[in-house]
Order: sequence, then C-alpha cells, then structure tokens
Amino acid sequence: MQTKTERAQSGERLQKVLAAAGIGSRRECEVLIEQGRVIVDGRVVTRLGTRVDPQRQKIQVDGEFVRVERPVYYLVNKPKGVLSTNRDPRGRPRAVDILSGVPQRLFSVGRLDLESEGLLLLTNDGELTNFLTHPRYEVPKTYIVQVAGRPTPEDLAKLRKGIHLSEGKVAVDSVRQVGSRGRSTMLEIVLSEGRNREIRRMLARLDHKVMRLTRTAIGPITERGLRPGEFRKLRPDEVELLRRLVRKPAPRSKDGSPHS
Repeated sequence: MQTKTERAQSGERLQKVLAAAGIGSRRECEVLIEQGRVIVDGRVVTRLGTRVDPQRQKIQVDGEFVRVERPVYYLVNKPKGVLSTNRDPRGRPRAVDILSGVPQRLFSVGRLDLESEGLLLLTNDGELTNFLTHPRYEVPKTYIVQVAGRPTPEDLAKLRKGIHLSEGKVAVDSVRQVGSRGRSTMLEIVLSEGRNREIRRMLARLDHKVMRLTRTAIGPITERGLRPGEFRKLRPDEVELLRRLVRKPAPRSKDGSPHS
C-alpha cells in the first residue's frame, strides 16, 4: 500500500486533475490553487505542481467536492432539432439525451445550432475540451451545406477572403462546390472558427440562404457510417489524434493572433 509521500510523488498534478474534471482551463485551475480555494484531504493547497491521487484523495474547490471520473469520449450524430447544450428550461431534446445510458456526466465540445445536424463530440474530459474549443488551436471542422441558388466563383472567393460580420471579419479555410439539387447547390466548407451560426450568416451576406447544414468531420474524426441519432465511442487512436492537434497549435502572426 502506498504511503502519502509515495502517492504525492506518483500522482497527477493537481491543476491537471481539476482541469480534467471540468473546473476550468489548466491556467484557471492554477489561479484557484494560488488563491487558496482548493482543499485536498482537509488541507488547503496553494503550491502549484502538487501531485494528488484523484481516486483516493478528497479534493474540494470552494467547499464543493470535485467528482473525478475516468475520461470517456463519444461521437454523436446530432439530428436537426436537438440541442447541443446540457440545459434547456423548455425541455427540448438534447444531444446528451441520446447517450442517456452512459453513467458519466458529459458535456459537448463546441456547439451545433438547433437547425444544424451532424457530428458532435461529448466527453467528461474538461481539459481536452478547453483545448479543442480554444481559438488558438484552430481545429478544422468540415460541413456539407445546401444553399439556395447558385453561388458564383466570386462568391466562393469572398468566403475564402473573408466576410464582415458584426464581430469582425471571418473567413473559411476552404470551400468548394460538390454538387447540386434542383435549384440549390451543395458546398463543402472547412472552418476552424466557431462563432455563433457563422456559416449561415456568411452565406446570408451573399444572399444565399442555408437550406441544410451538416457537420461531417471534426479534425480527423469522421462519421464512419454513423446515422442521425446514433453515437459511438471514440477509438483510442482517434483520441490521440485529437490530442496531437492541441499539441501543435496553429501558427500565429507577429501580433500574436492566429492566422486565418
């Protein structure tokens, strides 16, 4: 049986444990520790780098016990009309309801709006979620978008160059036409940013209404035959691919902002 000293040497860094539990980013958790708001086994811990055994030791933040679970990772094919958020006062269907048999408390990595469908990651790994949703890492997401009308080559060039929205200029990583249906056009769009209803608003500026929007890939993770309303566990190699994305952040310009 390990002694407290042995556990302290072999355990995980406290800020990493807190971040993985969804308390906040690793830096935010470091601030909580420095402020004396974290208690381990009844004692306030303020030293960064303190190692703990989350399975054996009791950890509290602001008086609340931290629930540490084994990290799990699921891919959901969200249908249209299903919410990405965990809370909804109106009681509408949520993506987490699709995984109702999973015992862990899950939260979504990023968002898909109510009218959009496609791939959504759900996990209890707070640290990886913070990385994947941070603008610095620019994780690419692929969408198939059905739009009304026939966007011109000039329209597609504007999407690549950037469209001015209320919060600033935004641009897609890439866009190409992949087909047509009647009087509508199918576009494949790759986008690294995650602003609210960004694709819909960009295309609206070009007078092309989005009729259907489906996310088909998150970085290297694809649907692999997953039908709407279905879910599956990510394979270990897929989780590792996501971790590699956040180990290699996108290059930044001289002023420190990510390239777009």
